[in-house]
Amino acid sequence: MTEAVKLIALDVDDLAVISAHVQDAVIKTTDIIWRQSEKRLVIGMSRLDWEQTLQGETKPRRLVSALRFDRVLACKSRNIDLDAPEERLELLGIDFHPAEPPGGSAVMMFANGGALRLDVECLECELADLGPDDLGTSDLGEAATPPDV
Repeated sequence: MTEAVKLIALDVDDLAVISAHVQDAVIKTTDIIWRQSEKRLVIGMSRLDWEQTLQGETKPRRLVSALRFDRVLACKSRNIDLDAPEERLELLGIDFHPAEPPGGSAVMMFANGGALRLDVECLECELADLGPDDLGTSDLGEAATPPDV
């Protein structure tokens, strides 16, 4: 197994690195935790192990990871049914749109037009791997892992 990733983003360039690591991550809406009183959003996800793929492994592997944003002033969603806890979202990427420095909005874009917008005092984001997704919590059916031939 490749070494667990722990990345911190404090600027747009750092966030671009995290965005690349979480591309195609699978998230259940129940794993989106907005703690307004703590100004924190935490998202549990199953992400592709891109490092393993770059090392030439042919069978894709997923990792259970946590993505955390701090200093969040507001969290808004579009085309995401937060009342459907088993709904699965596929993360396409994360962008940052600066406002009055050092604040702005981090926008998480999902397949099928979903989005989360986080208005932040300043950019503070962390991605941490928790271990391999041995339980298959990312199972999306046949599209996620092609059958062995």
